[in-house]
Amino acid sequence: MTPMEKVRSADRALLRIIGQAVAEAERRSGAWIACRPGCTQCCIGPFPVTQLDALRLRHGLEELAGSDPERARRVRERARAAWQRLAPLFPGDPATGVLAGDDAAQEEFFERTDSEPCPALDPQTGLCELYAFRPVTCRVFGPAVRSAGDVLGHCELCYEGATPEQIAACEVDFDPDGLEAVVLEELEKATGASGLTIIAFALAPAAGETAPGEGR
Repeated sequence: MTPMEKVRSADRALLRIIGQAVAEAERRSGAWIACRPGCTQCCIGPFPVTQLDALRLRHGLEELAGSDPERARRVRERARAAWQRLAPLFPGDPATGVLAGDDAAQEEFFERTDSEPCPALDPQTGLCELYAFRPVTCRVFGPAVRSAGDVLGHCELCYEGATPEQIAACEVDFDPDGLEAVVLEELEKATGASGLTIIAFALAPAAGETAPGEGR
């Protein structure tokens, strides 16, 4: 098994763990979960994603190109157009798509671009074209979850009428063993890729189609 095959295998294990945790959080939450197909509030505005997320998204786009070239073309076009709009404001290296470590600059960037739709979002259906390959943030946002003891924010549409104590009772740690950090370390060893980026860069043809060192 090559280093990249090991990364992909570990990523699949990570996604299984996350999926099980989120399902448990949703089970505990019941009718408080408002998330439904076509609800796109959390699909508007860029946000940081890991290099593992970026790798998974690009792989998903390759899969889509094989099964539905026209849909894949539209995703690429939206990503290219989005990156062209975002690049002049990007607080990092526009050549690598890696965000700089300046928290204030990042916050300003995300605030200024909070109306930018995700390139993977189909504007006609309101569905994610790369749902099976979506970033971890997309997978865990909505229900009450925590990671490494830190409680993460849930969707503001969820838990209407619930008390803080009721919400806390629904929380589940989605990565209790810290597997994501381990896989990211393995990815960096295999490709040299590190740092955070955004989905538009990951899927833009100039970046996604020529990303070095990934292999298949």
